[in-house]
Amino acid sequence: MISALTLAWCGLWGEISTANLLAGLGIAAAVTTMGIGTPGTGGVQLWPLLRFIGIVAVDLARSTIHVATEIITPTDYTDESILAVDLPHPSREHLLMLVVAVTLTPGTAVVDADPDTGTLYLHLLHHGRRDATVEHVHQLARLACAALPGSHPERTSA
Repeated sequence: MISALTLAWCGLWGEISTANLLAGLGIAAAVTTMGIGTPGTGGVQLWPLLRFIGIVAVDLARSTIHVATEIITPTDYTDESILAVDLPHPSREHLLMLVVAVTLTPGTAVVDADPDTGTLYLHLLHHGRRDATVEHVHQLARLACAALPGSHPERTSA
């Protein structure tokens, strides 16, 4: 953990130097000593995070092609709607991450989010895909909870 944090610090500064290594080691030691990111209080789970990023990247590629096709074809097949998606309670801790992931992909946008109820309001280009969209958002929510366990790990199991 200390090595990874030190390398991340050097990466943020854009170079590996003696000063950056020492500062990174000091910050990494302070962070790990204070218990930030230790098991039971959070931390990053690499495999679920990589799966989350991979799914978002594939979504971005697929939806970009789909929206571009919609734009260049003369017939309009869109059936726009607003959809309310209720998130499971543990995923509310990752609301911003989910909002960004959903909005990043063309064809779907979060138009509002209620952090108290965990409801995302999505604008869809194709109302017929509402059930698949709800399931997809729930899949992203499960992966977000697995990748970044929150303050209540017993409630974040997927």
